[in-house]
Amino acid sequence: MDKKVVDFGSRKATELEWRKYTKFGLLLIILVALLLILISSLFIVKEGEFKVIRQFGEVVRIKTEPGLAMKVPFIQSVSTLPKYQMTYDVSQAEINTKDKKRMIIDNYALWKIVDPKKMIANARSVENAESRMEEFIYSVVRTELGQLNYDEIINDEKSSRGSLNDRVTEKVNELLSKDEYGVVVTDVRMKRTDLPNENENSVYTRMISERESTAQEYLSRGDAEKNRITAKTDQKVREMLSKAQADAEVIRSEGEGQAAKIYNDSFSKDREFYQLFRTLESYKKTIGEDTVIVLPSDSPYAKLLKGYTK
Repeated sequence: MDKKVVDFGSRKATELEWRKYTKFGLLLIILVALLLILISSLFIVKEGEFKVIRQFGEVVRIKTEPGLAMKVPFIQSVSTLPKYQMTYDVSQAEINTKDKKRMIIDNYALWKIVDPKKMIANARSVENAESRMEEFIYSVVRTELGQLNYDEIINDEKSSRGSLNDRVTEKVNELLSKDEYGVVVTDVRMKRTDLPNENENSVYTRMISERESTAQEYLSRGDAEKNRITAKTDQKVREMLSKAQADAEVIRSEGEGQAAKIYNDSFSKDREFYQLFRTLESYKKTIGEDTVIVLPSDSPYAKLLKGYTK
């Protein structure tokens, strides 16, 4: 009889306990699901980027300010576009200058996205925007350089690259704005210009010849300036020598006049002594060790030589 008795009270307690655990599990699952939904609906907008929110492939809004934002989970998706300035290396291309010379140019561009909605609508992606930008840059550069001679492009003294870069940047931006690509080019620069291999040697030879011609011109100018300075200096030296000679003649004349005056004064004071002095002075000039003089014995000159003074 005991085996056939069923304890309905114990069985009911067990069922209640299972129901409690089941409710708790369902509640926990719901909370986890809600947490996952909440997490999937949140996203972070960082500095230097745009967040594009799409719904079924269509752009519904764009977040530009950094911070925490929300989207509709499982329906909306988020993609990122760069907000900062980017560098794009334009492919090398061959162009013809105004004087029909061929050259290879290599440019790079600095650009950024200013209107992501327009960029997505018309360019679809960053790669497509860069592709269109490259086409515009090549077209504008080809047109601008086609109006310049080869020497004006490569010669630093005649180069107009500074203004050329500004013109290219301005015109490329006009084309991008016209087609509403939502991007702007901040600068276009020419990295280098090369010649086709078959033209390099001839151009280098001509450049060397031009440099040698310029050097020869500078040398000729230097020689002409040297000759001018030398002639001017020689003329000044001649003038100084002429003036010095004239001054010397004046001084000599004054000295001779003063000497003559002294002689006259001396002669007038003692004429006989003066004559004696002049005679003795003449002896110094006329009589040497081997001098032979033939004079009459009664000559005053002979008497003085013999010692007679009367």
